Amino acid sequence: MLIRRAVARDRPAVRRLAERLNLDYPGMDADPFWVVEEDGVIVAVCGLKTHPDGREVCAVGVAESFRGRGAAKAVVGRALEETPGDVYLATVRTEVFASLGFVPADPVPASLAARPDGWCEGCSRERCRVLVRRGG
Repeated sequence: MLIRRAVARDRPAVRRLAERLNLDYPGMDADPFWVVEEDGVIVAVCGLKTHPDGREVCAVGVAESFRGRGAAKAVVGRALEETPGDVYLATVRTEVFASLGFVPADPVPASLAARPDGWCEGCSRERCRVLVRRGG
């Protein structure tokens, strides 16, 4: 399992995986991504979106055939290692990200509190929580 920052030639594969997992979003091609590569195939992705009031881990996903091997935590961990400062995350799976140092955000940056329509399509807004990993 190779974990690395995505390069230009990875963009089509990153987008295909994100689309397949319903994680794609407008403007994602301009955001930095990290990937997990196995035998030359990108099997996991993690994006980092910059908002006016903070940075957000987004579009974290693992190909169905590669789940259960720790790829999501590994790719998010690498992105966090390479991203100084506070990083936010909106999720319904808070327990997954607690082991990476994420805690409930208080206050929640305005850009993350006001999610545009369709941003979290198929996700329960009532269960969604914004977390933060405080960085130095």
